Amino acid sequence: MSIVKIPLMTKEEYDEFIAENFISRIAFNGDYPYIAPFLYVFDGEHLYFLSTRYGRKIELLRRNPYVAVEIEHYSDDLSEYRFVTLQGQIVEEKDPSTKRRVKEMFADLIEKRGLSRNILKALGHSPEDPLTCLVEMDRSYLWKLVEVVDIVGIKSGE
Repeated sequence: MSIVKIPLMTKEEYDEFIAENFISRIAFNGDYPYIAPFLYVFDGEHLYFLSTRYGRKIELLRRNPYVAVEIEHYSDDLSEYRFVTLQGQIVEEKDPSTKRRVKEMFADLIEKRGLSRNILKALGHSPEDPLTCLVEMDRSYLWKLVEVVDIVGIKSGE
């Protein structure tokens, strides 16, 4: 018997997959690898992430911005699955107009997907705060994945 290789996704497939999803895991470099979940939005060009202004991830990003980002989706019985891994750098987005536009995308994502307001805790806000707090208040860092050197997308098949 020969080894069966998992099919790769085309660029169009992984771009669509990334746009359809909103949860990722980011692997940071440290003394040991550190992995944390992140809500993300994709504007067709860049992945953006919001985070609190504290925690190990901030320290690790300041020391080494090179990361691996993983996005996955699978059926409950694992008969269907898709995974995309991107390697690149995470930098803080500083442009005010981009920050506002992307933070509005996050607020829209939470509202349109019907996500629990508890997600606001992971972004430095109270679940009782209005979604506009993400846009109007500056309690979160906005990160952007840049200089992507590798993207691998795999799928269970047709």
